[in-house]
Amino acid sequence: MSSLPSLAFAGIGLMGLPMCHRLLAAGYPLSVWNRSPDKCAPLQAAGARVVATPAQLCEQAEIILLCLADTTAVREVVFAAEGIAQCARPSQLLVDLSSSDPAATRDMAAELQARCGMQWVDAPVSGGTPGAEAGTLSIMAGGPMEAIERLRPILAALGQRLTRMGEVGSGQVTKVCNQMLVACNALVIAEVVALAERAGVDASLLAPALSGGFADSKPLQILAPQMAERRFEPVKWHVRTLLKDLETAVKLAREQQSAAPLSGLAAQLMRLHGGLGNLERDPATLIELYRAEPPV
Repeated sequence: MSSLPSLAFAGIGLMGLPMCHRLLAAGYPLSVWNRSPDKCAPLQAAGARVVATPAQLCEQAEIILLCLADTTAVREVVFAAEGIAQCARPSQLLVDLSSSDPAATRDMAAELQARCGMQWVDAPVSGGTPGAEAGTLSIMAGGPMEAIERLRPILAALGQRLTRMGEVGSGQVTKVCNQMLVACNALVIAEVVALAERAGVDASLLAPALSGGFADSKPLQILAPQMAERRFEPVKWHVRTLLKDLETAVKLAREQQSAAPLSGLAAQLMRLHGGLGNLERDPATLIELYRAEPPV
């Protein structure tokens, strides 16, 4: 029998699937649940136990991890009639790897603690599907120090860095800051590629030419070649995710009475692009905002 703690995972999507594969490869006993059960099939074949409801994740696991689409999905999986809170115990720990609203996260953590004594750690991640597959994610956590230290050896299978940012909710605030940088960067990369093309420069050379300079970034190295080649498949992340996170950023800035004009404009542009049928497409498609031919 494994001496490693038993884990459970809800949310087998673009990020959740490779994270679960890494946990299984590290030897952790794992139970999984997903709203669409068929997505659990590869994990079941790799040795995971598939359960029918979120509540059943608590039957054998010491730590329950979530990687869900948004705050609404997190609340439903935790507090619905067959949710985690129905069967949770004080000795268990909930870890939310999703990108969720900070204020709602604090409220949900307090509610879960009051209902069943279970602690909550918000631990959103950055690094995309390549980072999830390679185990090189950056993880920003909010919650009690002892709870995060309990998680450290487990999350080492998923990320290269785990940083405690403060109490519950602070991990989500940090992820908002991360996404402000990522989304604004993605939009300006689209502008740059379009401008280079209009000016007669081979945009496929931008990423290698700027590598190592002050303008370099992981989004530049990933997105600029995709945009230059109009290569949008396979989808590595979604426009809807960036839009959701930008809207959270604008809301947080308003709550904190902090100016965020660039992120506000980015949210408008991302909403425009998403409204054109691109919500489920890769953010590399942002180049299509500039697809119109220049006037003659």
